[in-house]
Amino acid sequence: MEFKGTDTPRLEWSGDALAVGLFEDAVEISGELAKLDEKLSGTLKELIEEAEFKGKEGSSAVTRVGPGAIRKIIVVGLGKPEALKLETFRLAAAAAARLAKKEKCKILAIDLPTYNDAPDATAEAIVEGVELALFKDNRFKSEPEDTGPGVERVELLGLAGQEAAISRAQLLCSGVNLARELVAAPANSVTPLTMADMAKELASQYGLELEILEKEDCEKLGMGAFLGVAQASNMPPKFIHMTYKPQGTPRRKLAIVGKGLTFDSGGLNLKPSGSGIETMKMDMGGSATAFGAAKAIAQLKPDVEVHFIAAVTENMIGGNAMHPGDILTASNGKTIEVNNTDAEGRLTLADALVFTEKLGVDAIVDLATLTGACVVALGDDIAGLWSPDDAIADELLKAAERAGEKFWRMPLEEPYFEGLKSLHADMKNTGPRAGGSITATLFLKQFVENTPWIHLDIAGPVWTDKDKGYNSAGATGFGVRTLVRWALV
Repeated sequence: MEFKGTDTPRLEWSGDALAVGLFEDAVEISGELAKLDEKLSGTLKELIEEAEFKGKEGSSAVTRVGPGAIRKIIVVGLGKPEALKLETFRLAAAAAARLAKKEKCKILAIDLPTYNDAPDATAEAIVEGVELALFKDNRFKSEPEDTGPGVERVELLGLAGQEAAISRAQLLCSGVNLARELVAAPANSVTPLTMADMAKELASQYGLELEILEKEDCEKLGMGAFLGVAQASNMPPKFIHMTYKPQGTPRRKLAIVGKGLTFDSGGLNLKPSGSGIETMKMDMGGSATAFGAAKAIAQLKPDVEVHFIAAVTENMIGGNAMHPGDILTASNGKTIEVNNTDAEGRLTLADALVFTEKLGVDAIVDLATLTGACVVALGDDIAGLWSPDDAIADELLKAAERAGEKFWRMPLEEPYFEGLKSLHADMKNTGPRAGGSITATLFLKQFVENTPWIHLDIAGPVWTDKDKGYNSAGATGFGVRTLVRWALV
């Protein structure tokens, strides 16, 4: 799909579909709109009236135009002018793109206002909305569903000269779509072995440094928590460490650590039918986001060094499985009583965090589909954020706001760690049911000593069951855009 910024006025533009953005309760036909409506023989006014279009954010309508330079006219809602944000542009562009595709339009023009006198940010948001909305994953269909013509060219009216912004958005979306593909793929396709192969491919294609620790390497480093989870799988574990290094001295060094459970059966605390076990291919969503961020960052080439770490394995059952009651020793020497084998992600992250801190980075972000408790607390659209460091937390929240991804900072209630105390070990891997996402974070906190650190629980927004905005049903690639923007700060 080709994108082009142009200064062609909408009155002079010709092509398959013209999408015009309108604010809520301000859809009267006047000024330039009246001239456009006159050119379209009253079709625009008729569309607004017949569709009862009010301009609410995310709303849209389309109709055919009579013979002329434009075949279809699309209106998209921008909501209240005072509430305008970059996310509004993504949603409007996504709605326009979906309608254009449905109406079999190959050439689409999008005419939206400029956000805060920032044409570059406006262009980026529009391109992101279109790219993400039109992404389709047909890899596992014998006959692809999407056989009709697609949108081939998108022109951004009033945004000439924004080639760099358009390119940035496309590279960013390539990382999001990689994360989507990894999360959506079944567990017999995405395994520890294929994740390692993907890391090799990324490293080769985009100039990343790569280190893959095998089981024996992890044993030498004392990664008893990670290996305890891995021991029942027929697939060998892979501890993956990719590094992006800029030319010259990096401005700072960052690390992104993603949970990498390519399938989670629950272990001997087996997930029962109806518990969502069939969706546990998604339990590597954190590492998928890390891989997607690696792809985007390596192409965008910021002046920061970024490490991407994933302890990848399956959590299976069998004669070699860890038992409830087993005591594992993590690579920092801390002992863990396993009172629930289905709380395995935090065990893999424990050793990953110890490894990461030894790299001497300036900040660490880990992200994981870690707890159902976070989904109960925040729902499907919002991820939880925990950090003992206000400065780094504020950095990430600002990046998330620009990216349009929703996070909510949650409390690190230190007294809750009492619920993790074990009679025979330093700690248990789960605490009481109440505050489960908080105690999970307090568990992880035991494996980061001095480095500024953020934990993100993305269990809710990593997947959507229905089309929503620029996310089609399925994997969303959530978190990639926030992390990339954080690295670019």
